[in-house]
Amino acid sequence: MDSEAQHTERDRSSPPSGSGDVPDVAEAPEETEERSRFVFTSLLSRLPGGGYTAAFLLCVGALLLVSAFVVQPFQIPSGSMEPAFRVGDRVLVNKLAYRFGSEPQRGDVVVFDGSGYFGDADYIKRVVGVGGDRVVCERGRIKVNGEPVDEPFLYPGDAPSQVPFDVVVPDGSLFLLGDHRSDSSDSRDHLGQPGGGMIPVSEVIGRADWIAWPIGHWTSLERPDSYARVPGPDGAHG
Repeated sequence: MDSEAQHTERDRSSPPSGSGDVPDVAEAPEETEERSRFVFTSLLSRLPGGGYTAAFLLCVGALLLVSAFVVQPFQIPSGSMEPAFRVGDRVLVNKLAYRFGSEPQRGDVVVFDGSGYFGDADYIKRVVGVGGDRVVCERGRIKVNGEPVDEPFLYPGDAPSQVPFDVVVPDGSLFLLGDHRSDSSDSRDHLGQPGGGMIPVSEVIGRADWIAWPIGHWTSLERPDSYARVPGPDGAHG
């Protein structure tokens, strides 16, 4: 048993006798590695700026990947969401917020593609009603499923709506309003059009979770408590 074990160990560590004519295969990976390093160095030397340019391109590629799948910056184009969002503010949109089974909630601020519904552009609005909700504005007060909603985020001096409405939000859709109601074109303005002013959940790009710019306006965004008391369409509280 001992002699067999020693023989096996020798077979692993040393080539058999008479193998002097066999090429040394251990050198092949090293040669390949040297060639790969040479090609990489040659490519770098051809880039203007060399390694600095390569590092910059890698950073740009990483940012593009993050923007495509995780977080996307969005610039506020109008005053329709004042006072929380000012013209020129940059918000970071969480594109994973509604993946993996999650859905927009009442009070969330979302960015969505309005093409074919509001207009051929991306918009930012607040979710007031989700699928199955009955949203009513009567005597200047918003009610969702019969529950009056306090809206402390409204632009100072604005009424919840100058236009009365009474709608039921279809499943898989959202009813959206701007915080600056007197300066916002939102679901109210498209009630008589195809889609009834509702936006499909599938058109939502993500949830606005942070104001990133300007630095002095940096803040994280939380869902307001105003909708916590709103029951579901069946009357049950969540």
